[in-house]
Amino acid sequence: MRFSGHETFICKQFWLKKGYDFLIAGNRFGNENAVVELGVGKNMVSAIGYWMKAFGLCNDKWELSELSHYIFNNEGKDSYLENIGTIWLLHYLLVKENYASIYSLFFNKFRRGRVEFTSKQLEKYIESIVKEDNSYNVNTVTTDIMVLLRMYQKTDNTEGRIELEDMYSGIFNDLQFMSKLRTEKYGEKGLVDWFRISNEDKHSLPAEIVLFSILDNYPGMETISFKELEIGVNSPGIVFALNRDALYSKIEQITAKYKDVVFSSNAGVQVIQFKSVFNKWEILDDYYAEN
Repeated sequence: MRFSGHETFICKQFWLKKGYDFLIAGNRFGNENAVVELGVGKNMVSAIGYWMKAFGLCNDKWELSELSHYIFNNEGKDSYLENIGTIWLLHYLLVKENYASIYSLFFNKFRRGRVEFTSKQLEKYIESIVKEDNSYNVNTVTTDIMVLLRMYQKTDNTEGRIELEDMYSGIFNDLQFMSKLRTEKYGEKGLVDWFRISNEDKHSLPAEIVLFSILDNYPGMETISFKELEIGVNSPGIVFALNRDALYSKIEQITAKYKDVVFSSNAGVQVIQFKSVFNKWEILDDYYAEN
């Protein structure tokens, strides 16, 4: 498992485009000229490189992925991340890629047992999972948790501890995904913040992005159970925090648009079936053509 690498920086909205242009020009993040070329400090250079890998936009050899070209090249679908569907897509990729381990652990495992949580509960959970790993370091994991919370927490300009830069430039700011419920005082322990990601319909989440995630996560499968789509690893129900009704609503939207995607229920077993071969890139093409 991999923790740290972000230098305590959340991913800023313009960083991925900046990183893409930097790599497409033949540069590398380890080069001496990276600070000058990117126009940021040394720690930020490292952070941009980390987030490029974390989203699966490049590999360890700094080779750009097909999706990075699809989004960020000169004729890319959403070079400057102005479309909410792209932000949801990047969220899915961050969890699925599992380069930054905490995001997969958080969405695929930790949240299964609780919707409301404290940072300390998340820390204890991760410790229980990776305590046998000699590379485990409590300070590193604590920092990763801090960054995750800042990545997803709903912005509130009355919250003095949230940096202004995070409020307006975080890549997931528009998702408004995580709420801070309350702050409680526990004796001598001081204040404790509680957070929540609700399992509910995400109205800004496009059905095409859900379909892309299904095709990407279950390549070649012709029949997938509703239960798998609800609670399977990297499934839309898990990654996008959709309850049964919300997931069913997204599937209804998918089947209404794509007649060769059929949702059926036989003997109490609900499944989604693909009656023809679907290309996930064509699904994205359909979405961006209409948005």
